Amino acid sequence: MLPPPTAQQQRILDRIALQRERLRARRAARAQAQALAQSQHAAAGGAEDSLAVRAAGFAREHPLAVAAMAGVAVIAGPRRLIRWAGVLLPMVLRLRR
Repeated sequence: MLPPPTAQQQRILDRIALQRERLRARRAARAQAQALAQSQHAAAGGAEDSLAVRAAGFAREHPLAVAAMAGVAVIAGPRRLIRWAGVLLPMVLRLRR
């Protein structure tokens, strides 16, 4: 068995224990902040991602909607699609501002 620590040794042991507790709390806070940031990123749907990444994510989550839009695009034909894109694209770009 070890002899009981002296008063000076006990103060040092107490400081070490306090420092370890602060480090544990800091690690836990950092892990919580990272988890919160990840959950907010997921909830936002990746709002800061590029349009192509968001479109791919939408296509992965909603394959039937994408198939329906592709079917409408095929039926409408390229000339009509270009005409509607010329009308809708400026409107969408104004909404993004």
